[in-house]
Amino acid sequence: MEVTQVLLNAQSIDGSVRKNAEENLKQFQEQNLPGFLLSLSGELANEEKPVETRKLAGLILKNALDAKEQHRKYELVQRWLSLDANAKSQIKACLLKTLSSPVSDAGSTASQVIAKVAGIELPQKQWPELIGSLLSNVHQLPAHAKQATLETLGYLCEEVSPDVIDQDQVNKILTAVVQGMSGSEGNADVRLAATRALYNALGFAQANFSNDMERDYIMRVVCEATLTPDVRIRQAAFECLVSISSTYYEKLAPYIQDIFNITAKAVKEDEEPVALQAIEFWSSICDEEIDILEEYAGDLTGDSEVPCFYFIKQALPALVPMLLETLLKQEEDQDQDEVAWNIAMAGGTCLGLVARTVGDDIVPLVVPFIEENIAKPDWRQREAATYAFGSILEGPSPEKLINLVNVALSFMLSALTKDPNSHVKDTTAWTLGRIFEFLHGSAVEAPIITPANCQQIVTVLLQSMKDTPNVAEKACGALYFLAQGYEDVGPSSPITPFFQEIVQSLLTVTHREDAGESRLRTAAYETLNEVVRCSTDETATLVLQLVPVIMLELHNTLEGQKMSSDEREKQSELQGLLCGCLQVIIQKLGSSESTKYVFMQYADQIMGLFLRVFACRSATVHEEAMLAIGALAYATGPDFAKYMPEFYRYLEMGLQNFEEYQVCAVTVGVVGDIARALEEKIVPYCDGIMTQLLKNLSSNQLHRSVKPPIFSCFGDIALAVGEYFEKYLMWAMSALQSAAELSTHTVGDDELVEYTNTLRNGILEAYSGIFQGFKNSPKTQLLVPYAPHILQFLDGIYIEKDMDDVVMKTAIGVLGDLADTLGSHAGSLIQQSLSSKDFLNECLSSEDLMIKESAEWAKLAISRAISV
Repeated sequence: MEVTQVLLNAQSIDGSVRKNAEENLKQFQEQNLPGFLLSLSGELANEEKPVETRKLAGLILKNALDAKEQHRKYELVQRWLSLDANAKSQIKACLLKTLSSPVSDAGSTASQVIAKVAGIELPQKQWPELIGSLLSNVHQLPAHAKQATLETLGYLCEEVSPDVIDQDQVNKILTAVVQGMSGSEGNADVRLAATRALYNALGFAQANFSNDMERDYIMRVVCEATLTPDVRIRQAAFECLVSISSTYYEKLAPYIQDIFNITAKAVKEDEEPVALQAIEFWSSICDEEIDILEEYAGDLTGDSEVPCFYFIKQALPALVPMLLETLLKQEEDQDQDEVAWNIAMAGGTCLGLVARTVGDDIVPLVVPFIEENIAKPDWRQREAATYAFGSILEGPSPEKLINLVNVALSFMLSALTKDPNSHVKDTTAWTLGRIFEFLHGSAVEAPIITPANCQQIVTVLLQSMKDTPNVAEKACGALYFLAQGYEDVGPSSPITPFFQEIVQSLLTVTHREDAGESRLRTAAYETLNEVVRCSTDETATLVLQLVPVIMLELHNTLEGQKMSSDEREKQSELQGLLCGCLQVIIQKLGSSESTKYVFMQYADQIMGLFLRVFACRSATVHEEAMLAIGALAYATGPDFAKYMPEFYRYLEMGLQNFEEYQVCAVTVGVVGDIARALEEKIVPYCDGIMTQLLKNLSSNQLHRSVKPPIFSCFGDIALAVGEYFEKYLMWAMSALQSAAELSTHTVGDDELVEYTNTLRNGILEAYSGIFQGFKNSPKTQLLVPYAPHILQFLDGIYIEKDMDDVVMKTAIGVLGDLADTLGSHAGSLIQQSLSSKDFLNECLSSEDLMIKESAEWAKLAISRAISV
């Protein structure tokens, strides 16, 4: 097969030529993988071939080694490992040879492929000579070979985890990279490649950052690189500083003053990409200190692993003026562009983080700036002052802000309607939203919204919803938080008199021609949902009147003619918003008997609409409609059984949707809702549901986040069907047992610990549902053989000491359920268990009331079981 021609054809403008070439490549790959990969690596390495075919050959090679989906990636790795050793070494030789190609595209493609191969082989202790040969390349000229090799080292550090490369080789890599960055390197492209490689290698440098001399050297070279003439290198060097600030926060003290000077200079004078990274450095320090101080607050002994150096507090007097200065560098049309990011936005974001880090101390530094600029003729000054004000509302105490807010509120309401500039209005509406989010609600002592100004606030916000889409969207956001602040207000809400008008205005917004811009339609529905959710009984009849209105809107989306794929996507998004709105209305009306009774007249029609939405067949809608059906099942209870024959196939489809695993997870949750609603009426559907759930658990293609809810769902089903669960008991218990074993021996990062706790909670909820379901049945005996393993699991989690409060509450509940259901059969086992007693005592003395209550109930159940 003439591979060059096929690769050229694969890039042809003519669709049929292209399709034919893609088929040829696919066939070649399936029939003779080693030959296929060899010819691609040969193409990449051949200097006589055209650059486009060399690049494409490299890209296809890379895709033959890696994929986004875990299970696919695993297949590709296994396939490479099982290739003939001879073929592999020829391919690797071609790749290494290509690194010194004078064609930079070929060299840089090869460096990515080498890193992918290294990512597979190094963890298997294969290709041990790779790093050595790369390092010997770095010290050779020509510059282009040096550049490609440094790129390879960078990609390699991205692909493998630090424990795969031994310290001696890490030292050599860092030495080569840092030398490549230093001023003595004359070629700017080489310096850039080295600086980017350092960014990826920082995670490997733990030992080097613990050594004062090595750390000083690395820091010096990075700081010098922020001052080079080449803007790309300056940007990459600041990116390294940002990464160092989070990875090695506790090592920064000796350098922080110098870094402040460098960043201040960059923010003031440098080009935007560099200045943005310089601000990002301080945002990153804020993130670190917020995390550390939160850990301190949660743990009064203050034994956080990393001490807080209060860098932000010390830098405040210089840092805040620097950030305020950036707020005046807005771009003309940044509000219209949803993904805009510029120096003014970065400065405001950083100012907000500083406020969260230092609290009250920031207020006196910002107030003079606000007072000086808020009424200036130049819109930039008014907008910057408003942005500064909005940015410091989260962090300082309400007491510190309340007087300021009271003075500013009427000024802002007038600016929102009267300011001639759209930017200023946009930021003003955003700031009002922040005032309502952080300083309004049952937790705040002195209310800023009073009977005197409530009407004016609502009137101004409703008027602003007629403004340009970006201003209207922010006004919706402000109304959202205004409503949310009255969530726990009691029987009567100050916004009740305006309820009808608010709902009408929001519905009008959703029909605006330009509601597709600036997320406006979505914001209007989200706000409508929140207004309904936080409404009181006084407006229940008005919420009921909303039902047919939203039903009609949903009905209209289903009457569509032939649509383009773009229109179909818009329709599906609108259906999602309407289903979400109905879900909130159903939950609201279903929560009190009087409204539920009236609402039931619509249930059949609503369910009919949801089923038609499913028939439209689009993933996003499925999810919202599924959630709404869960709410409907909860509201209708056992009557929901009449919808099951028609709805069941969609339920099954959702459970089988591995690709869009969020849809699968939502469906699992809805199965739980339906089990609780139908109780024993779910029995006819249990075989199908349980078979699918067990299949999902054993699949390695399903995202792991769906597995904990599946276990909880076992509990819901067992609780609903009682002893009928016997026919699934053996399978369910076996799946629970193997998951329980997995979840007690995990060591890993925070994310893994969090997942492990979610998994344990799912397992425990299943046990709890099964025990409660079998309680008082003649078949409780069936559970006795599983008790020792469950107690062992409880011991395991107790001993590992990393469970969160949610797991603690569920776990102590399971101990109680075990005693309560098995009685004397459990008594002696609990007495023999390693840690039940300690665990119980710990829960009894917990600060958390929920844990304490569960523990008191468990104590009672255990003492009954032991005394039998």
